[in-house]
Amino acid sequence: MLISETFDRSQVAALRHAVAARAGAAGLTGDGLDDFVVAVNELLTNAVRHGGGTGHLTLWCEPRAITCEVADHGAGVGRLRDGKPAPDEPGGWGLYLVRELTDTFAIKSGPEGTAVRISSRTPG
Repeated sequence: MLISETFDRSQVAALRHAVAARAGAAGLTGDGLDDFVVAVNELLTNAVRHGGGTGHLTLWCEPRAITCEVADHGAGVGRLRDGKPAPDEPGGWGLYLVRELTDTFAIKSGPEGTAVRISSRTPG
């Protein structure tokens, strides 16, 4: 386990930097590292904004991948769009961006909250 931490709004920036450092040390580099960190930041922000103000981030290594799960206690996510949101839509862009920037994306949502798991392949 690279990181397992509960967070709130005040810890988002520090946690984003910690994810970048640990994912980089685990072998994620270049654009892949940048994309992964942007995706994680979006998940952290969503948890704070839509998930009750706090969340829990877990970051770990798998063979040839770095994986992150962000869980919160919000009311859950409705139906996810399959495609890109319309340019004039005010919402729906965050999870679309997360899907586009990572190699795997899975979401589990229900009355107890939401957990989003992403991963990006590491070279090697």
